[in-house]
Amino acid sequence: MHQIRFSFSKKFRLSHCNHFKKIFQKSIKLSIYNMIVLSTKNHLSHPRLGIIISKKVSKSSCKRNTIKRFIRESFRLSQNYLYNMDYIVLVRPKIMYYKRCLLIKNIKLLWMYYYQ
Repeated sequence: MHQIRFSFSKKFRLSHCNHFKKIFQKSIKLSIYNMIVLSTKNHLSHPRLGIIISKKVSKSSCKRNTIKRFIRESFRLSQNYLYNMDYIVLVRPKIMYYKRCLLIKNIKLLWMYYYQ
């Protein structure tokens, strides 16, 4: 039986630069809502997430961290339905023009492309 999980512990994160390099070299690219998602199959029993937001998006670290929190929270709630893949979310600067509710909605829609 498939156990439903809602945590976002370290095993669900891409933390080493080797993981990021592997995904950048061999990945499927999806561009939607001023975000780019690079994904690659992993051989684990769960999906993993990496987020990249440059200073070009916003000079304010507070704003960049807010976007990261929205992406992480959306991933945490969607991870039970996602394929066992490694995902990197790259954020484009135009995302700062979104209202908060539209940003959250677009992030949720992003994960729907990867639902099983």
